[in-house]
Amino acid sequence: MEYYKLSAKPCSSYFFFAILLLFAFLASFADAAVHFHEFVIEAKPVKRLCRTHSTITVNGQFPGPTLEVRDGDTLVIKAINRARYNVSLHWHGVRQLRNPWADGPEFVTQCPIRPGQSYTYQFTIQNQEGTLWWHAHSRWLRATVYGALIIHPKLGSPYPFPMPKREIPILLGEWWDRNPMDVLRLALFTGAAPNVSDALTINGQPGDLYRCSSKETAIFPVEAGETILLRIINSAMNQEMFFGVANHKQTVVAVDAAYTKPFATNVIMIAPGQTTDVLLTADQTPARYYMAAHAYNSANAPFDNTTTTAILEYKSAPCCAKKGQSLKPIFPQLPGFNDTATATAFASQLRSLSKAKVPLEIDESLFFTVGLGLINCTNRNSPRCQGPNGTRFAASINNVSFVLPRRNSLMQAYYQGQPGIFTTDFPPFPPVQFDYSGNVPRGLWQPVKATKLFKMKYRSKVQIVFQDTSIVTTENHPMHLHGYQFYVVGSGFGNFDPKNDPAKFNLIDPPERNTIGTPPGGWVAIRFEADNPGIWLLHCHIDSHLPWGLATALLVENGVGKLQTVQPPPLDLPRC
Repeated sequence: MEYYKLSAKPCSSYFFFAILLLFAFLASFADAAVHFHEFVIEAKPVKRLCRTHSTITVNGQFPGPTLEVRDGDTLVIKAINRARYNVSLHWHGVRQLRNPWADGPEFVTQCPIRPGQSYTYQFTIQNQEGTLWWHAHSRWLRATVYGALIIHPKLGSPYPFPMPKREIPILLGEWWDRNPMDVLRLALFTGAAPNVSDALTINGQPGDLYRCSSKETAIFPVEAGETILLRIINSAMNQEMFFGVANHKQTVVAVDAAYTKPFATNVIMIAPGQTTDVLLTADQTPARYYMAAHAYNSANAPFDNTTTTAILEYKSAPCCAKKGQSLKPIFPQLPGFNDTATATAFASQLRSLSKAKVPLEIDESLFFTVGLGLINCTNRNSPRCQGPNGTRFAASINNVSFVLPRRNSLMQAYYQGQPGIFTTDFPPFPPVQFDYSGNVPRGLWQPVKATKLFKMKYRSKVQIVFQDTSIVTTENHPMHLHGYQFYVVGSGFGNFDPKNDPAKFNLIDPPERNTIGTPPGGWVAIRFEADNPGIWLLHCHIDSHLPWGLATALLVENGVGKLQTVQPPPLDLPRC
């Protein structure tokens, strides 16, 4: 990793007082670093489940490189596309203040990087620390193009919990025994749901329970008595997961790069896009213990019901069983695949570490229904209509199924004043009120396709209630908002009651997140201040739902002056 430090070098001719002022001013920058990286995106042979595939990787690594920085550092990452697909990279959870050009979702804040071309992402971490991650934001390339982004506190700033002996990134993922882009292409052609993955993975490896995988199972050695920090990232495409470590408690200390009040748990539930930091103390009998993850499936739909494993291995554990074989690891107890009660109980324990700055007076109160839908076909026997009863799957927010533009990105069109790319009439509430979590009339199952954005003033105080619908199936939809952190002030099952439910909101210490799931057949409420101008994608992080249209974008207008205005785009910003 190459970097240089911004240090103070005063001129000897300055007056002594001026020198002191200069030193004082530069002291806050003295430990800031600029990290330069090249990310070469290209196909490399990767073998899993007995077969070798030509897999899209970054720098030949799967998962990709781990980025480690401190709060206040700047990252300069040149992305070089040597693959055969268009690509863009997203730095999931980074605020990107006034800098949507570095956010990454294709056709939203940039046009994709074409094969043979490059683009340099440059951004500064501002008042953030914890576990984030990065991934491709182009179709299904993120199935293999992803990695951890770890933000340490500034030098001299400790963690708000006991210092761990070591830190281990745990990236949960999914693996298809075929090209993921072909899986998506087939689903988009047929209108049916995509094939589920063939394996779940921990740090790119399926683990002991899959064919041809045991030799590469991830092993994490620990000393008896030491405490380690697991930085858990759900980088899976479509699968929420339960994660546990046999016989060991996990103490949750942060989610989505925001510290929490610590609490102990046997299992966590983590949705695609989310991160969870846990402390684990090696306080059990020295042995080998499985870390394991399997699906939390909240929908009435097919899913990958396999279990991925890694091994927590005490260095003082006996090396062999009596017959000379390796000591078999102990397996954790994980909840059932559809255990919504455990998932809900876990989420309900999350609280911000200290009193939160939750907006109390709301300028924009939005009610967004989120869920699936079906597009009717004139010819139900068409090969392009293989969804339920000869339809095509869709998804929507407030009955608008989001369509990405192709002629230009949303942000470039907005900045350049180009008309005809999008409209700003996204509805603040559903066009028709109905029993959202009940028996929905079939006439309401078909959404309208459009590229509609919701526009708001700079520094608006915003509340969004996400209401899951029972159209096709109820489901926990992990909703991710780019460019922002938000407070999760309330949630519940059934239909949101605007008269009575707000009285139960936690406005004192709600958890701060960038991705939050809607309880299946229920609702979740978030609040934030719109202090980051630009266009910011809001979407379900289940990637099969994104091309179906479960997305929109928030257009936050500029405020007053340079510090409240989107900065100019870089010269090498890709063109469509």
